[in-house]
Amino acid sequence: MTESRKTARLRARAGSSALIHVVSGKVHLEGMLELPENAQGIVLFAHGSGSSRLSPRNNYVARELRAAGHGTLLLDLLTREEDQTYETRFDIDLLTRRLADATRWLKEHPEAKRLPLGLFGASTGAAAALRVAADLPGKVAAVVSRGGRPDLAGNEELARVLAPTLLIVGGADLQVIELNEKAYRELRCGKEMEIVPGATHLFEEPGALENVAALAARWFTRHLQ
Repeated sequence: MTESRKTARLRARAGSSALIHVVSGKVHLEGMLELPENAQGIVLFAHGSGSSRLSPRNNYVARELRAAGHGTLLLDLLTREEDQTYETRFDIDLLTRRLADATRWLKEHPEAKRLPLGLFGASTGAAAALRVAADLPGKVAAVVSRGGRPDLAGNEELARVLAPTLLIVGGADLQVIELNEKAYRELRCGKEMEIVPGATHLFEEPGALENVAALAARWFTRHLQ
């Protein structure tokens, strides 16, 4: 590990962390808010179907983002009971409403409201992230999708997204590549699509998730100014 990398990790540990709750309708969504010292921006994670804020993949990416100087909020968009139901996992309208409520919560938080906001979406969470970016253009500065289903956001919503958007897909995830290419054509914002060679849907191959984290960190560092 280089000296600058060690310094970045020390800076990330020097900040604050707190278990928080976001009220959305009748539910309280639990999440972990972590802010490194002198954060440049903050990234709100939208987990995919069957996942949670404890996802080891998203937690790894979050640690790398904090090392790069960005705060993170990992939030459960569904309750445990809701996450047991297939239909609820793919209820993009519900995920979008709750992610929008979390976005508004961050914009009112004393330590986070001054920071430009990025959204990191995985699987169905990517569709919710893009819809929120379309609906709240003044609040979302950048979006990253990891192995996402941006196509589920809908063509009209994709065309309304203003925030620069990065789509990351595994090179062996052929069906999802096709769906991402379809969504990419509908986006009118600044956009890029990165394919991680040899990676499957969960990026479990050696070095694949590290590649995702590096791509996401560069994108957010560039756009969360």
